[in-house]
Amino acid sequence: MAQPATYGCPMAFVTIDTPRPHVRLVTLDRPERMNAMAFDVMIPLREAIDAIGRDGDARVLVLTGAGHGFCSGADLEDPGVMPDIDHLGMPSIALRAGRLLHDVIVSIHELAIPVISAINGPAIGGGFCLAAATDIRIAATSAYFRAAGINNGLTAAELGLSFTLPRAIGSSRAMELMLTGRDMDAAEAMAIGFVSDVVDGDDLLDRCHDTADRIVGMSRAGIELTKQMVWAGMESGSFTTHMNAEMNAQLFIRMTTTNFEEAIRARRDGRPPVFTDGM
Repeated sequence: MAQPATYGCPMAFVTIDTPRPHVRLVTLDRPERMNAMAFDVMIPLREAIDAIGRDGDARVLVLTGAGHGFCSGADLEDPGVMPDIDHLGMPSIALRAGRLLHDVIVSIHELAIPVISAINGPAIGGGFCLAAATDIRIAATSAYFRAAGINNGLTAAELGLSFTLPRAIGSSRAMELMLTGRDMDAAEAMAIGFVSDVVDGDDLLDRCHDTADRIVGMSRAGIELTKQMVWAGMESGSFTTHMNAEMNAQLFIRMTTTNFEEAIRARRDGRPPVFTDGM
């Protein structure tokens, strides 16, 4: 049974559980509003991610939504309460609102440990952006994705989507989805590589937790540097410069741990390796 993780800050509309050792499950918990991106949800989400980043026991974060939806994007009923806006005019409030939402995406991107999104239903607008920012995406058959801003007379380019989506599925497919605002169902998302697997909704969290368990069994330093290198590779302007960075990361672990020797011993002994990242 999932056990709650203990953190020092209240998490309104966001829950944190430990379904398996070293795995943190973060759930957007406002199902009656399809977990929309009101500030009452997004600020606690950012705080939850930051808290997990300081939790040395956490090795993988799984992100999902309560009920039948992952995240429906902007809250059209009530945007929630923004803190610290006394004496500010509307332009400054708008800029701060954008920054608060940007901080959620950046916190996922910069978190040292991998983030797996368990996309249990619609991921619309900002919810699509949230899923795209995660490292691994696994969807239920009921999931679908929509770059909704364009349908609302706005731009579909928000919260990093024009950066993350082309890198996930290619520029032409990303451009078509973002310019038309059409729905992409889970089967299409799987076919074009936006999600790595599609499973029945009842099996979704177990599938994500199994992936998390496999990651937990690897070298922590190896996993964290791999995440860092993959994202850096998508931003790198030089193949050779990036290869040099990869080499430095590889040599750092090879020369400062006995992980490689442990892998050889474990293979010889017919057992799983136990990586401690120590000498």
